[in-house]
Amino acid sequence: MVAIYIAFTRKVTDWRAQIQRDMNEVDNKAIGRAVDSLLNYETVKYFGAEEREAKRYDEAIGAFTNAAVRNETSLAWLNIGQSFITNLMMAGAMIFTVWGWSRGQFTPGDVVLVNSLLMQLFRPLDMLGWVYRSIRQGLIDMEAMFGLLDTPAEVVDAADAPALEVKRGNVRFEGVRFGYEPGREILKGIDLDIPAGTSLAVVGPSGAGKSTLARLMYRFYDPTAGRILIDGQPIAEVAQRSLRSAIGIVPQDTVLFNDTIGYNIAYGRAEASEDEIEGAAKGAAIHDFVNSLPQGYQSMVGERGLKLSGGEKQRVAIARTLLKNPRSSCWTKRPARSTVAPSRRFRRRLSGSPATARPSSSRTVSRPWSEPIALPCWRTGMWRSSAPTRSCSIAAAFTPISGIARRPSASSKKPRKPPSSFDKLVPHAMDGA
Repeated sequence: MVAIYIAFTRKVTDWRAQIQRDMNEVDNKAIGRAVDSLLNYETVKYFGAEEREAKRYDEAIGAFTNAAVRNETSLAWLNIGQSFITNLMMAGAMIFTVWGWSRGQFTPGDVVLVNSLLMQLFRPLDMLGWVYRSIRQGLIDMEAMFGLLDTPAEVVDAADAPALEVKRGNVRFEGVRFGYEPGREILKGIDLDIPAGTSLAVVGPSGAGKSTLARLMYRFYDPTAGRILIDGQPIAEVAQRSLRSAIGIVPQDTVLFNDTIGYNIAYGRAEASEDEIEGAAKGAAIHDFVNSLPQGYQSMVGERGLKLSGGEKQRVAIARTLLKNPRSSCWTKRPARSTVAPSRRFRRRLSGSPATARPSSSRTVSRPWSEPIALPCWRTGMWRSSAPTRSCSIAAAFTPISGIARRPSASSKKPRKPPSSFDKLVPHAMDGA
């Protein structure tokens, strides 16, 4: 009977494992739909979809309720089965001992002894079944986490990878090919040479691979062919931490942490002082706005920065890039109209304008903002004739079919009339769309 109890417990617990997985899946879907609806509440209201989202959430909650009921029902059947086996064993033993006592084979003490022994046996069995069930349920609940921990990293450093040593800051792409999927290549043999102290504007239609360049520079991915070099050092052979510490980025989608404005700005350099944070905010033209808030730099920005406008979030992104004080910077989107002024101030700092110098920190070894940048200032994005891109010394037009459509040589001076090289490149980029 003990063997039957153990076999029954294991069999039913394994059957309940799939029921627990199904319940976890629908629970995650319900939570995901609720979070999506709350984070994207503006989109919901734009299209008057409150009832639609409420209906979708009700459906998700209904599915979770059904799965939870099924899970609890299976647990009840497990408990009933275990109790039936133990009670059947107890009843059989007691019937046998009472029958023997009636025939004079057992004494009343024997009956009490058998009853006590069986009760001491069943209690550990019940505990064993509960422990086994709890362990299995815990392992199922943590399957996703274990799967994430067991997933190998796609980009890893070599065991003896040296730190990146930036002296001048020449950046070069040599025959770079890359695709997010095997059958869909985005970059088709890109060759770019960006001398130190220059800037590059990349233009082209959506899907041409402009933002992909920044991801490859950060080594979020490795090229499928070719290589990227900084001062002759292949970035695939240096430590990722040293590489990323030399690059700053103002991303296309600025995502902020649900914390204070000061914390989000200081994310560029965790050890920065309050004066340095305020200095970076002034450089991004957001200091006055922050001071106008009741709690100043301690004001919460909300989930993903929902309490700030798009322009204000971009200014925070510019401020933390200024605070990081990188040797190279990437812009993956044209600055909004509300941030044109701070972006010009940002470019003046990158070009080493003395008027925007900041005092160097005594706690960190960093370059003063008045010192010229060694690495080129990247600004990638789909930009038409605008001041940010016309100010770049190199322009390259990407097409999703053939890669670079046209690339003029670097020039430190661009005449406004006739049209700049950037203005000439835009039609070529649009023709490849």
